[in-house]
Amino acid sequence: MYVRRLTTLYGENAGKIWNALNQEGCLKKDKILQITKLDEDDFYAGVGWLARENKITKEDQDCFKLGTTNLEPQIGYHAGVIWKILDIWGDADFKTIKRLSSLDDTDLQSALGWLAREDKILVNENQKFILK
Repeated sequence: MYVRRLTTLYGENAGKIWNALNQEGCLKKDKILQITKLDEDDFYAGVGWLARENKITKEDQDCFKLGTTNLEPQIGYHAGVIWKILDIWGDADFKTIKRLSSLDDTDLQSALGWLAREDKILVNENQKFILK
């Protein structure tokens, strides 16, 4: 059975974001996307990863910077919702998780990044997320 580990992909994306913020300081999402060449899904998964590591914060003007996270309550809660869905269903694709969780794409991607950092999820050969 083919299984893809998300820790490598999401971890590399988080590293790109971390490097951009480390070099430039506080940046808005669009500037981070421009510097890192990530798409929005990869960006939010990286933010979720960094939030789980307690390394990213978001300021009032939607400016991200390195520091103690203020994103944990929201992203951590959403990660718990996704974990519960996968625990019950066994596996689910992105659309199914989105429908069952009622999360928008950005919140869902951030939560998946969080779970990937915890090394709790994988993607199987059918492009469905599964618990590790």
